Amino acid sequence: MCGIVGVFGHRDASRLAYLGLYALQHRGQESAGIVTADGRSFHRRAGMGHVADVFAEDPSDLPGSSALGHVRYSTYGDSNPGNAQPFLMRHYRGPIAVAHNGNLVDAPLVRSDLEGDGAIFQTTTDTEAVLHLVARSREPDVVDAIVAALRQVRGAFTAVFLVPGRLVAVRDPMGFRPLSLGRLEGGWVVASETCAFDLLGVERVRDVERGEVLVLDVAGTHSFRPFPPARPAPCAFEHVYFARPDSAVFGRSVQAVRKRLGEELWRERPADADLVVPVPDSGNFAALGYSRASGIPFEMGLTRNHYVGRTFIEPSEAIRSFGVRVKLNPVREILEGRRIVLIDDSIVRGTTSRWIVDLCRDAGASEVHLRVSCPPTVGPCYYGIDTPRRDELIASRHTLDEIRAHVGSDTLGYLSLEGLFRALETSGDAFCAACWTDEHPVAIPRAEADQLGLFDRPPR
Repeated sequence: MCGIVGVFGHRDASRLAYLGLYALQHRGQESAGIVTADGRSFHRRAGMGHVADVFAEDPSDLPGSSALGHVRYSTYGDSNPGNAQPFLMRHYRGPIAVAHNGNLVDAPLVRSDLEGDGAIFQTTTDTEAVLHLVARSREPDVVDAIVAALRQVRGAFTAVFLVPGRLVAVRDPMGFRPLSLGRLEGGWVVASETCAFDLLGVERVRDVERGEVLVLDVAGTHSFRPFPPARPAPCAFEHVYFARPDSAVFGRSVQAVRKRLGEELWRERPADADLVVPVPDSGNFAALGYSRASGIPFEMGLTRNHYVGRTFIEPSEAIRSFGVRVKLNPVREILEGRRIVLIDDSIVRGTTSRWIVDLCRDAGASEVHLRVSCPPTVGPCYYGIDTPRRDELIASRHTLDEIRAHVGSDTLGYLSLEGLFRALETSGDAFCAACWTDEHPVAIPRAEADQLGLFDRPPR
């Protein structure tokens, strides 16, 4: 879950990329970077931390009318300065920069083959393997070399490449991760989410299609589809949790989908309660939908601190659930003596949910009925989400009643997979739901599964 912004043909390219990354900060907080192109001269600044940390000074010192920006959330490779994107490489065709969102399931095997053939890697990411494949391609045109490289890898890749005179946007044939195209004052902008367009005043044109290679140059846009057809597998969890509610992702309003998730959750898992209380912020719109469908009043019984830094020091083990309390604080005047329906987007390990339930009880809630706006998470993700190992996922090894006892709620109810697809207004074969079904559209290679300890049974 990284964020990408690409700009082509605009005099303020670096500033647009910088502001666009601000809008996409929720998609990655580990590192940020921008590469710009001024003719055949490329310029790069990247580092660890939030966009404001890396670009404390005005990025206008990065000249050029094209820019590529990235915020990183690591799922493959360490969190260190060397892995901060966009990457910039120079080879015989000229400079090339890349920003990648997704995860290549066969990256360790590809990397091993390249190293065995003499390649020297500077990072521990899967993205660098693609650059090595581009450099080794015999295709004379760099766009053809990019396509040839991506044909040799498997998994999720929404990637944007910056080369002299062109910006190249690509989505894998299954379309796991989003990317949209917009227009601004004669220039072009691509971004992971449309909330970046809203901030920049960009007119949204369309989504980059799955399996599409979109080339932007002075002549306009050029589109082709060089990959074999594949089933659609956009990530449904983008709508449940990752994407900002003011974005449109995969052609759907995230806010509207989350409200429908809440409505479906009420129909399937009603509760007799006085208030509907969201776990902010990702539970807010599902809670609004639950409240609207049920008629139970909506209240913000938990307040979130939006100014928590990237790191903090826990003062002692004696302060229970400090990691949650530093972000969430209950409003006693709202919760005391009330029966509440607590709406959260998901339960992963169950530890955070238990702490939040305890917060509500400590603030005087008489009953806590926990409702979750997606199905139980039973499988790890290999396509760009940092999901824990299967044995750390509480729903993969415990019954519903065992989970309820662990989190300490009076009742517990998840949305069904069918309810989730009703909220998405689509059929089950139009999205990836592997985290809830453990049925993976692209299986991870057995060798890596064994190495990482991801599987206690053969992958499907």
